[in-house]
Amino acid sequence: MKKLLEYTKPGDTVVVWRVDRLGRSLIDVLNTVKLLREQDVQVKSISDGIDPSTTSGRLMLNMLATLAEYERELITERVNAGITAARQGGTKFGRPLSDPVVVADKLKLVAEARAKGRTAKEAAKLVGWSRATLYRHQQALAARESATV
Repeated sequence: MKKLLEYTKPGDTVVVWRVDRLGRSLIDVLNTVKLLREQDVQVKSISDGIDPSTTSGRLMLNMLATLAEYERELITERVNAGITAARQGGTKFGRPLSDPVVVADKLKLVAEARAKGRTAKEAAKLVGWSRATLYRHQQALAARESATV
């Protein structure tokens, strides 16, 4: 959107599939249309047939933008309700936890590679990790070891 606004110049026409694509909320859509109109840029909507340069077009724009925002809020509510229901049903979200045995084996391989002169990045790559992942697992291991002492 930022590139579009920088690219347009007076006399241009911005064509969108639906007017609500000009912003994430009613305020965004209205502000974008207002900004474009102030820059003498026309806005045309293909599926809505809305022409914001007319009074009735602005009325339709406001109504459709309001309905679009309402629709997005309903979708958000349904998604959040679904997530809550899934959590109550025992569904776990996010990346599954790593198997501690596998992590320990990989850390052993990394330590051997480091002892042979490989860099942390090279050693991590040997076991399919990034350097950051290697450091994260090493810190977790050190924290567990210090907690048991």
